[in-house]
Amino acid sequence: MENMDSTVIATSLAAIAADIGTDPISLKLALTAYLVALAIFIPISSWMADRFGARNVFRVAMVVFMLGSIACAFSDSLAAFVVARFVQGMGGAMMGPVARLVLVRATPRHKLVDAMAWLTIPALIGPIVGPPFGGFLTTFFSWHWIFIINVPIGLLGIFLVGLVLPNEVRNAPRRIDRKGFFLAGAAFALFAFGTSVVSLPALPPIYGAITAAAGIALGMLYVRHALSTDYPLLDLRLLRFPIFRTSVVAGTFFRLGQGATPFLFPLMLQLGFGMSPFESGMVTFAGAIGALVAKFMANWMFARFGFKYPLVLATAISSLGIFAMGTYVPETPIPLILAVLVFVGYWQSVFWTGSNAFVFADIEDKDAGQANVISQVWGQLMFAMGVAVGGGALELTHKLRGGGELILSDFHTAFYVVGAVCLVSTVLFWRLPNNAGHQLTKGVH
Repeated sequence: MENMDSTVIATSLAAIAADIGTDPISLKLALTAYLVALAIFIPISSWMADRFGARNVFRVAMVVFMLGSIACAFSDSLAAFVVARFVQGMGGAMMGPVARLVLVRATPRHKLVDAMAWLTIPALIGPIVGPPFGGFLTTFFSWHWIFIINVPIGLLGIFLVGLVLPNEVRNAPRRIDRKGFFLAGAAFALFAFGTSVVSLPALPPIYGAITAAAGIALGMLYVRHALSTDYPLLDLRLLRFPIFRTSVVAGTFFRLGQGATPFLFPLMLQLGFGMSPFESGMVTFAGAIGALVAKFMANWMFARFGFKYPLVLATAISSLGIFAMGTYVPETPIPLILAVLVFVGYWQSVFWTGSNAFVFADIEDKDAGQANVISQVWGQLMFAMGVAVGGGALELTHKLRGGGELILSDFHTAFYVVGAVCLVSTVLFWRLPNNAGHQLTKGVH
């Protein structure tokens, strides 16, 4: 449900913008709002799972997500749509991370890569089904149905969680860091929204700059607080571990690049190529097919070659895939675009599977919950920033050209910018020692 929703909205942005009376670039705020909600509420997901039980948190999260979906369907303005997406994000923040935390606690380290691969296989159904299905609904019915469809899916999910997921033995929840929750949440929200608002056509850039600066200031206060308290919301002291630190920093640049493409690519296909939402959805879903294939190969690959070289190759090919998007024109053969998407999707999936386990390589079991939360929060925030970077590059190119309608060259330049950002991750992973993460593949054949 969650993964389908995130890919469906990207396919339908142009139609939603036209219906609620805004421009497509401004709708990056809706994508950002969802990701910021994830970044704010993921930090308390493990505490809530320990306090109330994973099964209960999971079901409540689905209810919140459905309520946000209904609100999205009834939105008639940009502000209402952004708020509704934020509510959806509150629900989404408690679904994936809670499942991932249960898995990390229950799985031996040498089986973690394989377990992560199995965990993400069902989630890949969403990105495969989402773009063509959402494009079909938007083209032949209306965009409102892409959100209404979440209601029966969510009700089925609530039933199945109660039927299948056991009431596991949970840890005693540690004291929640309320001051840290306020500082970190406000910092994430202000910084992400500020950077998005900077390039919004309807608002003066100074509003975005002031908001982003306030977010940075609160972020600095949070760092000071986190380093001086015993149980911070996000324990930044874990960054002293070199593999964890590299995973977070290199993953930052990868997510900045990858976070922009679900926003830019469907828009380019619709506004630059003249495709309908259904036609663009039939193109963009191809990457998920490659990703699905990779899930059955990733465990063997990391066991055979270690983590360094597959991660280097995966990030390099993913970056080249973004650069390739900057060369597409309406005359480019669709089968060629599909083939590139499948190939690049395979290597993107290799990265996600490997990095999800690699982040725990030098982390002790007692710190696994914190490492999980930090990597999830920072990852979602960087995805939000990727949307802001991609949208900002598109809008800047558009303004430098003199305004008017968005044209193909505006999108091409934006892809070159985010592709270059993504490529930095390749350099950082190349600097890892050859045996980095070897303890995660012991006993794997």
